[in-house]
Amino acid sequence: MVRLISGLILVLLIATPTLGQQSLVGTYKVISHVREINGVPTEPSGFEVAPHGYVVFTPTRVITFYTAEKRKFGTSMAEKAALYDTLAGWSGVYRFEGDNLIITPDVSWNEYWNGTARVYSWQFSANRLMLTLDPVPWQRDPSKTMVTRLVWEKIE
Repeated sequence: MVRLISGLILVLLIATPTLGQQSLVGTYKVISHVREINGVPTEPSGFEVAPHGYVVFTPTRVITFYTAEKRKFGTSMAEKAALYDTLAGWSGVYRFEGDNLIITPDVSWNEYWNGTARVYSWQFSANRLMLTLDPVPWQRDPSKTMVTRLVWEKIE
């Protein structure tokens, strides 16, 4: 009987998402996206004030897409290329290791991210999720370090 109960408890522990995963599951609206390069805030890109977009956490996967506030329709190749700098989107699996949230995108707007582990410090307060990406090489100039801070508000 003790083996049966122990086996049942083990199965439940394996099948149940962690407490952190349970608290994150839901849909969030982006509130802000701030990026620093070598400790200096980047020039305003529209992400800082009122970006548009969402992130959805399921028990095992995260998917997000958001854009800068004042995007304009592009008709020329240069205008269309500039739109790339005003969006972010990716999806992948996530897990917790200690106080870190680790997201591994398998698809993203930036091929540089695919297959890499993105390590975030995270805080969940009331209905706000704050994520701070650990310093990483800046994809435009790997000799520089980038830190990203995101704030999301839970809506579902």
